[in-house]
Amino acid sequence: MSEPAEKIENGTIRKISDIVCVYYDGYWIRYYPPPEDTLVEKKKLIVSLTRRTFHHTEPGINTPGERLEMARQAYLEETDPATKRVKGAMLAGALFNRGTDIFNAVVNLASKGVWISEENELMKMCGECLKEALELGKLVKHYSGEEGIDELWGEPFKAFSIPMAAFYESRYLKIAQAMRNIDYITDHLVRTFEGQTPFKGIGPRLMELAETAKREAETIRSDQAIFDVWPRFVAALEAVAAFEPRIPGDIYESGRHHIEHGRRLLKQGRDIITYLAGARVPMPKTTKEYVQELENYAQAIT
Repeated sequence: MSEPAEKIENGTIRKISDIVCVYYDGYWIRYYPPPEDTLVEKKKLIVSLTRRTFHHTEPGINTPGERLEMARQAYLEETDPATKRVKGAMLAGALFNRGTDIFNAVVNLASKGVWISEENELMKMCGECLKEALELGKLVKHYSGEEGIDELWGEPFKAFSIPMAAFYESRYLKIAQAMRNIDYITDHLVRTFEGQTPFKGIGPRLMELAETAKREAETIRSDQAIFDVWPRFVAALEAVAAFEPRIPGDIYESGRHHIEHGRRLLKQGRDIITYLAGARVPMPKTTKEYVQELENYAQAIT
C-alpha cells in the first residue's frame, strides 16, 4: 500500500480496504498486535524467530546447542579465511540454539512455579549466547549466497532483550524497508524491459509480482489471509517465469545474446524479490548490485 500524500506518523493504525494496517516509512503494513510481554510468549517468539532465521540462511549452520564447545574449537583453530567464515557461521548457529535451549528451560521451570530472575546465571548465559551469535552474524549468508543477512540474524537476540511492543515496531520498520527494496527493483525492471519490443507486456506481470510480494512480506503464516495471499504470490511468480520474449527471425546473433541476457536478468530479479518477501528484511547489497546490472544492460543498447 503506497505512501499517501498526507503526513502520517510512524505507528499510526488505520483500517485500509477492510484490513487493519500500521504505517511505517511510507507503507501501510498489515497489523498484528504484539502478544503479552511474558516469558511464555517470548519463548514462542524466540523459537519461531530462530527457526525462521535458519530457514533463510545458508545450509549446514544449524548446529545443535550441545555441540557449542566443538564448534568453538573448530572455529578458533581454523586459519583459512574462507573456511573460517563458514565455521564461524556454524558457531553462531550453535550459540543461537544454546541460547534458545536455555530460555526454553527457564520458561519450563517458571511454568512449574520456579521463578528465575533476569539476574540469574542462566538468564545471563542465555543473553550472552544470543549476543555472541549476533556478533558472529556478519559471517552468515542468505541461502542464495547473495549477501550477509545480519538484520534477520539479530532478531532472536532483539526479541530476548527488548519488550515485545518494541520488537514488533522494529519488525514493521524492516518490512517497510524490504517493501521499498521490492518497489525499487520493480521500478528499474519495468523501465529496463517494458520499452524493448521483445519484452513488451512484461510490465504488468512485474507490477503484480511486486504487489503480491509485499502482501506476502506483511502476512504471517498463521493468518487465514495466507490462503489468498500465498496463491496470488505464486501465480505472479509463475506468470513472470512463463513470459517468453519475442525473438525476431532475422535478428543478429548479438541481438539474440542481448535478449537471452535480459531473460537471465528477469529471472534474477524475480528471485531477489522472492528473497525479500520471504526474509522480510532489506537486502541493500543485493539490491544495489542488481540494479547496477540492470543499468549496465540498458546502457548496452543505447
